[in-house]
Amino acid sequence: MKPHRIRMTHNLLAHYGLLQHMQVLKPVPARDRDLSRFHADDYVAFLKDITPETQQHQLLQLRRFNFNEDCPVFHGLYSFCQTSAGGSVGGAVKLNHGLCDIAINWAGGLHHARKCEASGFCYVNDIVLAILELLKFHERVLYVDIDIHHGDGVEEAFYTTDRVMTVSFHKFGNYFPGTGDLRDIGYGKGKYYSLNVPLDCGIDDESYQPLFKPIIGKVMEVFKPGAVVLQCGADSLSGDRLGCFNLSIRGHAECVKYMRSFNVPLLLVGGGGYTIRNVARCWCYETGVALGIELEDKMPQNDYYEYFGPDYNLLVPPSNMENKNSRQKLDQIRSNVLHNLSKLQHAPSVPFQERPPETQLPESDEDEEDADERWGSRF
Repeated sequence: MKPHRIRMTHNLLAHYGLLQHMQVLKPVPARDRDLSRFHADDYVAFLKDITPETQQHQLLQLRRFNFNEDCPVFHGLYSFCQTSAGGSVGGAVKLNHGLCDIAINWAGGLHHARKCEASGFCYVNDIVLAILELLKFHERVLYVDIDIHHGDGVEEAFYTTDRVMTVSFHKFGNYFPGTGDLRDIGYGKGKYYSLNVPLDCGIDDESYQPLFKPIIGKVMEVFKPGAVVLQCGADSLSGDRLGCFNLSIRGHAECVKYMRSFNVPLLLVGGGGYTIRNVARCWCYETGVALGIELEDKMPQNDYYEYFGPDYNLLVPPSNMENKNSRQKLDQIRSNVLHNLSKLQHAPSVPFQERPPETQLPESDEDEEDADERWGSRF
């Protein structure tokens, strides 16, 4: 999860000439009160104050907020959280105001963070914060997660509402975080609005797409979201240091291409990915997909060229690892998920009761101070 992945991705985008086709913005850091729209105030205060030098004096709080080997304290922790969250919420604001069709924050996608605790390398849940922003303008928001790990933090945040549907495709069974069973479908008003697609090791493009497209196609038909957030964790790629799937970059990117085809406002965020040369390759290629530009496989010279040897190609093919997902099991999963979707007769019509104030982008310097009083207005 080192930010070096993002530097490498950005540099590839520059050398492929993609930046000139986009508006590139520096994220405005989220403020304490922005983060507190989802996270508990005392947790945000802890993130702000904790440092490697002071952590020995705060052992009780470290345990309380689930700081451990997966979630260590490091220099610049709070600044990173502010920037990551600011990028995703800023993208949501742009989408809400119709200033772009697709927004991308590869430094986001930290789907394990919970209201009061860190988890799985994630400290602040930028995705939940972005979805809350999108809900100001859209009655329904869809969240899709193709990281190898279950999107547990996002699912939990919206488990009891019918305004957000969460769909997660992930490795299940003796694998972090251990959640995301096929039978976990939401609760109360949110029943059937959480969908989980539990998979086994070695799934490849040929097995993945016959699951992804029918399920997501039906979701789009039944749920009719006004906006979509797609978490593109690259640890589901073949050859990931922590992953055990066998997706090629083309197969992974086919999910982005399919979501783009619905012409619904789309926020793309990053996530996991631990073979960093492949993470940069993947997110560069998927940026091209978002732009509708097919990139050459032969990589241009760039600042990190030596990372991509010995072939210096953009695309990563699958390996010959065994696919432990039988056709029969995948057919059963697809059938069960589509059956759950059939319980939703139509898209819910949820009137706004107390709609939050609309986020206005300041039109002039004079408007800045007034706009700064509202969530998201700084983006």
